[in-house]
Amino acid sequence: MPRDKPMSDSSPGLFRRLLSGVWNLISWIRTSIANLLFVAILVLIVITLLPQEAPQLAEKGALRLAPSGVLVDQRSYIEPLQQLLGDSQRLDSETLVRDLVNAINYAAKDKRITTLVLELDHLAGGGISKLEEIGIALTTFKATGKSIIAVSDSYSQEQYYLASYANEIYLHPMGTVALTGYGAYRNYFKSALEKLAVNFHVFRVGQYKDFVEPYTRNGMSDASREHNTQWLNELWGVYTSRIETLRNLPKGAVNDYINNLDAGLKQEQGNSAQLALKTGLVDQLKTRLEMRRELIAKIGADEEGNNYQAVSFKDYLTLIESKKAPHKDQVGLLVAQGTIIDGEQPSGNIGGDTLAKLLRDARNNTNMKALVLRVDSGGGSAFASEVIREELAATQMAGIPVVVSMGSVAASGGYWITTAADEVWATPTTITGSIGVFGLFPTLEKSLDKLGVHTDGVGTTELAGAIRPDRALPPQAQSVIQQSVEDIYNRFLGLVAEARASTPEKIHTIAQGRVWTGSMAKNLGLVDELGYLNDAIAAAARHAGLEQYDITLIKKPLTPKEQLLKELTGGSVAASGQVSTHALVNLLPAGLKQWVAPLIEPLSLMWTKDPRHIYAQCLICTAP
Repeated sequence: MPRDKPMSDSSPGLFRRLLSGVWNLISWIRTSIANLLFVAILVLIVITLLPQEAPQLAEKGALRLAPSGVLVDQRSYIEPLQQLLGDSQRLDSETLVRDLVNAINYAAKDKRITTLVLELDHLAGGGISKLEEIGIALTTFKATGKSIIAVSDSYSQEQYYLASYANEIYLHPMGTVALTGYGAYRNYFKSALEKLAVNFHVFRVGQYKDFVEPYTRNGMSDASREHNTQWLNELWGVYTSRIETLRNLPKGAVNDYINNLDAGLKQEQGNSAQLALKTGLVDQLKTRLEMRRELIAKIGADEEGNNYQAVSFKDYLTLIESKKAPHKDQVGLLVAQGTIIDGEQPSGNIGGDTLAKLLRDARNNTNMKALVLRVDSGGGSAFASEVIREELAATQMAGIPVVVSMGSVAASGGYWITTAADEVWATPTTITGSIGVFGLFPTLEKSLDKLGVHTDGVGTTELAGAIRPDRALPPQAQSVIQQSVEDIYNRFLGLVAEARASTPEKIHTIAQGRVWTGSMAKNLGLVDELGYLNDAIAAAARHAGLEQYDITLIKKPLTPKEQLLKELTGGSVAASGQVSTHALVNLLPAGLKQWVAPLIEPLSLMWTKDPRHIYAQCLICTAP
């Protein structure tokens, strides 16, 4: 007679079946969710790639010019994931000057555009040179008889500069016009480095090459104070005179407003908006609701009736440029913005190899009849600068005219690359020159010694292991580096002298790292003409004998992933590359960034792979 199985024998099988069923249910749910997500993404891609409805333009309305972030000539690289997730803070952190200028110029000739409205609350700055370029377009717009209205809760110094071109300026009753003037202040680290026992070895040529001063001094040298005061005062003179002319204010009114701000506020019981109205800086004080009603009354209401009838400058550009008839002949526009670094670099920095390849590709384009190089750079690696210059010279040799357009800054290495051009244009407020070279190498042997860390060893020659941060720099190595710096400086002088039909001796008298404005550079013969990007493009076309042509932006091609991302986001995606130290510093909180940036960014030069660690860069050449 068979015996019954004990309950203990059957229980594990039942338990295992129960667990298996639960696990299968979880797997089914997981797979279903994954499939649903895949289908959703696929549907999103298909919808995105479908033809989009073109923006519409009313028969009569305004062009809304609402720049956000910093004005730039080239967008910085943004990680694809940030693009896809729509990181609005990063995506709206920059506005292309070229887009603003083109939109304004198109609108000036468009009968459908009756008014231009400047909404300036989100403009973070960009430098007086870029503001001037936009101002020229605004002047052209006003010359057609159309009006410009500026609106903002408050106006920063750079926001107000653009607002001054308006026929009417509206300010919120709780707002202010925050004018302060230009300044150039830096941190100096000599005492701190001594306390840390860091030994900075500095090699330079030029009385005014003040890039290295923060590591050798506790304050600005007399030479640095002299030339920085000169160009700052010149640029501030442009700012004040332009505003006083546009606003019909007496000469000196802007400086009086700033220098007597406390007394003026006292008379108005601390009401800064009322002071701005009283001094003629603004025309009317209006709340947001009052501004909106005023604009509706002047321009007309939109379909909903809640706002004034307008088209954004981005939608307007898309609409206009989609209808332009193409031309076979092209004038190439290549932007060189940021620090010059050896190797491949993303947009926002200038990679020597990256820019060189773009120039080679441009030469192979048979439709490319002329080239405009837009430079906005304070320099960087001397070697990378020479790599770029050689490719520009080869472009000239190939029969393609090269015209340089200097933006806010084209100094040091940024000036070096302009020496291979048929013609050089600068804006009157461009910061340029700074023709000088330096080397920088810190050693930590004293710091390590305090920690009980010592370095010892053997080498086959006097220079074996000499260039190490944990060892004192031998006199022979110091001599080698100094001679290399002098050699690069003499090479720099020779390039400039040849390009400017001068002699190295004459160039030396205006070089030595000294900074000049575009106006002064024109007087000194360092540039050929004063003007803006469109002027340089027209000059390039003249050199090539072109009357009808397209302007083609030359840029690094997108990877397939980036191209797909561009379609998904509907925006411009920069080509990928290394993330710059500047970009990393920008990720820091604002309060910490202002202390870290002056120390970290100069030191980052040592990681830019310059073969000789010799640099042509101007640290203080930042557009105010």
